[in-house]
Amino acid sequence: MSKPYTLNELLIVTIGKEIHDDENVVLGVGIPMVSGSLAKALYAPHATLIMESGIIDFRPTLAMNHVADCMSCRGFSFSSDLFSTFTMTYRGFVDVCFLGVGQIDKYGNINTTVIGDYEHPAIRLPGAGGATDFSSYAQRIILTMRGGEFVEKLSYRTSPGYLEGGDSRDRSGHFPKGTGPSKLISAQGVFEFDPVTKEMYLAKVHPGVSVASVKKKVPWDLKVSPDLTETERPTDEEIDFIRSFAPTESLPRQLMYELLFCAYEAKRESGLSN
Repeated sequence: MSKPYTLNELLIVTIGKEIHDDENVVLGVGIPMVSGSLAKALYAPHATLIMESGIIDFRPTLAMNHVADCMSCRGFSFSSDLFSTFTMTYRGFVDVCFLGVGQIDKYGNINTTVIGDYEHPAIRLPGAGGATDFSSYAQRIILTMRGGEFVEKLSYRTSPGYLEGGDSRDRSGHFPKGTGPSKLISAQGVFEFDPVTKEMYLAKVHPGVSVASVKKKVPWDLKVSPDLTETERPTDEEIDFIRSFAPTESLPRQLMYELLFCAYEAKRESGLSN
């Protein structure tokens, strides 16, 4: 029997398995960065990892603190800039990117800008960053949602999915043909998109999660794959890598913050006593 694992570890492994050998992969900090490092170590040794800031073909030695954290790398092929990273995407050289979700609708359009009215929002989110560019031009787009929500209508459309569904994305003329979200990996399961209607459907549930509990979080009549399966559990090797490389990412966010605060307080008290 394999080791017990956390939800974050399950997500890291599930995301990492979306990276294939020899692909050019744009990563963000946090879980996607750990997933990329896991994939590079175990599944896809020839994948080229890319940071939005322009650090290209690197192998992290520990989890990065920000998109330009070259101090956490064991070398890289070359360093460019934001402009070059984006133009590389426009020219079709980015095979897969990972984008976090604040809100998402049934066609994979996402909001990472505001919740509520734009001028007087209930919550102001981090914003687009490079998400709009990557969701428009990357060959394959994997969406990740740890704490966001499904909605019928976005408060703000930050990044395009399949627009109004069907062939509306291709018909718009704004994006390379055949691009768009491939999967959404959430805290409950894995969602894919119907090849014709482009509507999201449930393809996998995580261990211990029921279809009924997933449907409660979705405000439309969510379709479920007739071949629904359960997400594969992490192996001991995968768990050991994550806990060695980025132990804080294994933990629920609130617990991680509490432990960091306790460590800070202990260090401060030690300094005062000395």
